[in-house]
Amino acid sequence: MSDATTALFATPLNIQHRALGALMAPFGGWDMPIQYEGIIAEHRWCREQAALFDICHMGEFQFKGDIVAAGLEDLFTFSITAIPVGRSKYGFLLNEQGGIIDDLIVFRMAEDEVMIVVNAATAPNDCKVIQSRLKGGQFTDITAATAKLDLQGPKSREVLVDLLGGWVAEIPYFKFVQQTVLGVPAIVSRTGYTGELGYEIFLPADKVGELWEKLLADERVKPAGLGARDVLRLEVGYSLYGSDIDEATTPLEADLAAFVKLDKQFVGKEALLKQQEQPLKRVKVAFKVTSRRTPRHGFGIFDGEKQIGEVTSGVFSPMLGCGIGLGYVEPGYAPLGTSLTIKQDRAAMEAEVCTVPFFTEGSVRG
Repeated sequence: MSDATTALFATPLNIQHRALGALMAPFGGWDMPIQYEGIIAEHRWCREQAALFDICHMGEFQFKGDIVAAGLEDLFTFSITAIPVGRSKYGFLLNEQGGIIDDLIVFRMAEDEVMIVVNAATAPNDCKVIQSRLKGGQFTDITAATAKLDLQGPKSREVLVDLLGGWVAEIPYFKFVQQTVLGVPAIVSRTGYTGELGYEIFLPADKVGELWEKLLADERVKPAGLGARDVLRLEVGYSLYGSDIDEATTPLEADLAAFVKLDKQFVGKEALLKQQEQPLKRVKVAFKVTSRRTPRHGFGIFDGEKQIGEVTSGVFSPMLGCGIGLGYVEPGYAPLGTSLTIKQDRAAMEAEVCTVPFFTEGSVRG
């Protein structure tokens, strides 16, 4: 548990964060760094150099066995057996009503083995739900033994090539390799949450401190907290679980149907098929504020004096120089270019429905 409070868990890097003067705060039940130098500075460093994030709070599960016979193939909104070994896939774990229990990524480690990476706050419930739906195989929660660092930014590749070797440069987008890092088995995946070229590194928890220090010894690398991470992810339009998506929201409402294969079986499919037969009552939209004002989670979305929705995520975008956000509105207000008013108490700002990503110049596919 965290030294700061018995109510929070701490990652293996908690002492390092405090030594760097990080502002710490609760996130998903964990004591996490929000910022070091400052959100704007860390955001800029990730867009221009290479930022290092502690993501050890995420949950990891391992499954070994017959994917089809054990029922794992029917758990998620995508086909696991269709994922080639060495690749990963994003999608959802749903409830019977089609609501999103969690969004997650599955890594196909071998023909009969996968690693499932889930959100920190939902990990305990995800574990229970998955176990309750499995009919066989070996399912193990490996969260406590597994650490995860994200190195993100246009210089992340050259940093890791210098530290680990030229094989890093050969990893395509959304593919991973199993390699030895610092003398221990590790997974290096070309994935991330920032819109920039980047890598996620999974390794044993007792080795993450050493890797953290080696990476920060490179002048191209600086630590970044969850504050910068939130701005980065929103600039490229990624949804945040607990804010933009949750168990009361379906992928259809969240404009995430692209990650749902309705030609396969999964829990919640029938509810989604039924929802397709009728007009949606609300839909997620992206909007851009016409000024430098910042929308926030919970602000109302209005057409004149009529409230037609609510903001779920909002920040000031350093790259665009204006406020941006995501929220849910009545479907009639979802077309591109629709004018909206964002209000909270006496604060009001004009906005317009737009496409995502907001920021289109990232190096993610570089």
